[in-house]
Amino acid sequence: MQLLRKGAEADIYKTDSTVIKERIPKRYRVKELDEKLRKIRTRAEAKLLQRAAGIINAPEVLKQNLFSIEMEYIDGPRIKDILDKKNFREISAEIATSIAALHNSEIIHGDLTTSNMIFSEKKIYFIDFGLGFFSKSAEDMAVDLHSLFETISSTHPEISEEMSAIILSEYEMAGGKKEVIARLQKLRTRGRYVKRDKK
Repeated sequence: MQLLRKGAEADIYKTDSTVIKERIPKRYRVKELDEKLRKIRTRAEAKLLQRAAGIINAPEVLKQNLFSIEMEYIDGPRIKDILDKKNFREISAEIATSIAALHNSEIIHGDLTTSNMIFSEKKIYFIDFGLGFFSKSAEDMAVDLHSLFETISSTHPEISEEMSAIILSEYEMAGGKKEVIARLQKLRTRGRYVKRDKK
């Protein structure tokens, strides 16, 4: 197995055709509590990923153990690394459609960034649902979108404004709830005021 990434919560390994995400022990926690939390979080993420893979392009869960998930390996570049002024409109539309599908199924990704999206076989795959959860809350969905827009603004500043506008428009066209969009606009307005106050 090849270690792909060491994270704060989990280590990611690659085999010949799969990826294994293993939640690592936290020494500062009582052992019994640590094991309980890792089991709960592993089980929750596997359930979320299984549901997501039936709705959008996401890795399929192949095996789940107490503290690890073995899933399909998605081979391809991150959207972050290929996004440019020529392709961002088409990519934005596909991202928006997938997010709307997740939200309409009450799935919050929790870490929507272009680093957690992979382009493979002419499709966009969403990965890393480690911070995700199930929720019917419009506020949670709005925060999910808002975090994506904040990331786009810092990572892709030259196209961020138009990209965010396309995602918002396509999200609504794909069935995104108006209440979510209204909450999102409030979050974005609030964010602009905070930035203005800091200047």
